[in-house]
Amino acid sequence: MSTQQSFVSLEDIRAAAARITGRVLRTPIVESATLEELLGSPVYLKLEHHQITGSFKLRGATNAVLALSSAARAYGVVAASTGNHGRALAHAAKAEGMVATICMSRLVPENKVSEIRRLGAGVHIAGNSQDEAQDEVDRLVAQKGMVMVPPFDHAAVIAGQGTLGLEIIEQLLDVETVLVPLSGGGLAAGVAAAINGLRPRTRIIGLTMERGAAMKASLDVGHPVQVEELPSLADSLGGGIGLGNALTFAMCRDLLDDVILLSEEEIAAGMRHAYAAEREIVEGAGAVGIAALLSGKIKSTGPIAVILSGRNVDMGLHRQIVNGASSLPAGVAA
Repeated sequence: MSTQQSFVSLEDIRAAAARITGRVLRTPIVESATLEELLGSPVYLKLEHHQITGSFKLRGATNAVLALSSAARAYGVVAASTGNHGRALAHAAKAEGMVATICMSRLVPENKVSEIRRLGAGVHIAGNSQDEAQDEVDRLVAQKGMVMVPPFDHAAVIAGQGTLGLEIIEQLLDVETVLVPLSGGGLAAGVAAAINGLRPRTRIIGLTMERGAAMKASLDVGHPVQVEELPSLADSLGGGIGLGNALTFAMCRDLLDDVILLSEEEIAAGMRHAYAAEREIVEGAGAVGIAALLSGKIKSTGPIAVILSGRNVDMGLHRQIVNGASSLPAGVAA
């Protein structure tokens, strides 16, 4: 693992932890007997899907909102989202009496859209990709002066997500490998910065889907690139990283030890195992760590921590997956 100075420091993450205390849950970590038997090494599940809004995103959104000046708060916040960041930002803004507007593409599942509306945020559906949703965000910032809180490439958001890494080390000091879902890189960058600052010998492995993995494609060529967004069971991992990416690309490049791709069938198997063996309901993006272990793509001789990052799955789709479907049903958006 590289020891280069990250853009978001351990001190930034500790400050975020102090700021958000009492506003987010300190989620439990539990040992998985079934996965330990399969791997031959201790496996621990970090139950971040038990977070208040159903995903890790509440950490970063809360930290970003609390860091705003009173003048900035008056204009309201806006963000593009594949669902979970929007839900988290809507919750964090509502708790502070602020207006939030969330811009999403048509690929975002309806269950995530309706929950954001339930939290009182305005919703703008724009285009068929995260990039097109971001164009709508840019318009609202320019025309109405709203404050943009990006879903990943933002120092306060990354620091907030990094608090999850602090908790893992506090709960599992001798962890050898941490498996973290990878999309735009806010979670992976924050967790890696925290753990590298506290226990640099620990391996951090990013996990994402084969279909439209923008960060993996960017890391492979050495700079941010655009990829086509495709429907996936791991819909929360969709979207680009931004051609002007300022933070997460470099942090993931410097701090991740590996990135592993998973097929739709492997992700479905991870969701099924989480439900049948661990008694946990997780969305596709939250199941990629389990999927990687079941597929044999992860080897470790010491304790492994698996971040279950979210539970905000359409329950009809989840029912089909646990009953044996191995991919999205025909004609169903992720």
